Amino acid sequence: MNDLFLLESWEQLAIIVPAFMVRCGAAALCGALIGLEREFKGKPAGFRTNILICLGSAMYMAAGLLVVNEGGEAGSDPSRIAAQVVTGIGFIGAGCIIQQRGRVVGLTTAATIWVVAAIGIIAGAGFPILAFVAATMVLLTLVVLGAVERRYLDRPQDADDYRLDAGP
Repeated sequence: MNDLFLLESWEQLAIIVPAFMVRCGAAALCGALIGLEREFKGKPAGFRTNILICLGSAMYMAAGLLVVNEGGEAGSDPSRIAAQVVTGIGFIGAGCIIQQRGRVVGLTTAATIWVVAAIGIIAGAGFPILAFVAATMVLLTLVVLGAVERRYLDRPQDADDYRLDAGP
């Protein structure tokens, strides 16, 4: 049976803290980059929200890995924590989707929240470079494809395709 330790030792902290700071720092930076883009567009989930979502996801994932690696809990599965983050973020994202004047709005905000949490999980799992690659892909999607969508795919506001009701 494992000995019960109430506090970490300084030796443990010297090993754990640098990796934790890199993982959480990468997550915070990725969330900040995406959050700035959302903030500049005036979206409800902006700078601080995206940082907190990405950072929180990274912390949960890092804590799950610490329980397995440092805590000696061999039966623990950190992927279960990632699954719970996805579920919880899904509820937050669902709250962003609303019907407004016959249109559904907030889908991109909800999807951004969801993908920012995934980036946090990647960073928290110990893959900060992959987190930056993913954040770059998200930013390109939001900025470049957003411009393409506005230029070539937007229809007039009175088009039936955008309306929830098929009224006159």
